[in-house]
Amino acid sequence: MTHLKEILTMHKTWLVTGVSGFIGSHLLETLLKNNQKVIGLSPFLTEKRDTFNDLLSQIPPEKLKNFSLVSGDIRDFKTCLEITKNVDFVLHQSALGSIPQSIKDPLSVNEVNVMGFLNILRASEENKISRFIYASTSYVYGDSQDPNVEDKIGNLLSPYAVSKRTNELYGQVFYRCYGLPTLGLRYFNVFGPRQESTSPHASVIPRWINALLKQEPCIINGDGLHTRDFCYVNNVVQANIKAALTQNSQAFGEVFNVASGKRTTLLELHALIKTFLGGCEESKLIHREDRPGNIKHLFASIDKAKDVLGYHPTHSLEDGLKITIEWVKKNQPATLF
Repeated sequence: MTHLKEILTMHKTWLVTGVSGFIGSHLLETLLKNNQKVIGLSPFLTEKRDTFNDLLSQIPPEKLKNFSLVSGDIRDFKTCLEITKNVDFVLHQSALGSIPQSIKDPLSVNEVNVMGFLNILRASEENKISRFIYASTSYVYGDSQDPNVEDKIGNLLSPYAVSKRTNELYGQVFYRCYGLPTLGLRYFNVFGPRQESTSPHASVIPRWINALLKQEPCIINGDGLHTRDFCYVNNVVQANIKAALTQNSQAFGEVFNVASGKRTTLLELHALIKTFLGGCEESKLIHREDRPGNIKHLFASIDKAKDVLGYHPTHSLEDGLKITIEWVKKNQPATLF
């Protein structure tokens, strides 16, 4: 398998949907640093413009000239058809990703995550895209037993999970019916710098870092024995690029777990964050009732991604936490320090 640095010496055009979001912005940053041309699509509905503009200001002008930003919505087919013209690879990240939000408003989640997905998928097929890579989720495993293996899923527990499983089915069918090389990536609890920490739908790692810095209690849903496979964002970037550039036809129409391959309880996670932050000995952990649609255990088998895509995580949970905490300290100073 070709190394990432070698394959990025090629000059291609990449479309990143949801480019101003957490994962999309990291994909953009990596691609531009490696002399790729990037078209980014964002509706700027859920992301903060200031955070994204701050990222752009840190990219050297000679790299930034290869980036074109389009303000638009995947729910509009004409927009999707226009932005996929003359594009080599699509990295589709745009979605409404909150489980509680999907339970409260399943119609909006379906409109964006299913109909929007179908729009960008169909447009990519019509414009003969070389590879269509899309973000799925570990929540498609539902109540199945871990370790989570791609061909064994359980009962889905939320409209969000249903929307992402529907994406996978459409991805598989578009490869079989139209020959569009699609690859789905099931993300497991992705975290890293620039991740939203204050919204009601924020992920647990940025929420807890933010709470500890402010000397506030950390809220935990359930008994704390839920297990997760936390995946640092650089691993996700690697998986997207290797999926886009693979020449292995066995990957087409398939889905792959993208994770670290290690299980961690929420109580263990809390202890790690406290240790890496320091000065948090008095921090309180408040237990609340578990959320509807939540999954008790998630732990990925990453053998398929390793064998077919050549994916190998470069950052462990501990590595990623240290980097993320240092970034938060520099960019969101708090009274604790």
